[in-house]
Amino acid sequence: MIQKREKFNEDERKLADIAKALSHPARIRILRILNNMNICMTGDIVNQLPLAQSTVSQHLSELKKSGLIHGEIEGPKVCYCINNETMQKAKNIFTQLFNDVCDCK
Repeated sequence: MIQKREKFNEDERKLADIAKALSHPARIRILRILNNMNICMTGDIVNQLPLAQSTVSQHLSELKKSGLIHGEIEGPKVCYCINNETMQKAKNIFTQLFNDVCDCK
């Protein structure tokens, strides 16, 4: 049985996944933190947000699931960084969408 989601092309599905990952202000802030710090431990991110550690972990999980960030285990901690390849692809897909649907150049 074909899922309805599979009736859309890869770029449309990826754009929807990324848009969902970006749909919370905490996730936007996390991306900015990671961009400014280049690489970050979970505790460093938690210290910069008005959220509980468990909530930050959930947001990090959503960003990681979308491919916008990487997370690597270093001992008892997880070290996060931006996935530049996915970010560039997201930028290109969003730019193409906006160019397709509006005359705002």
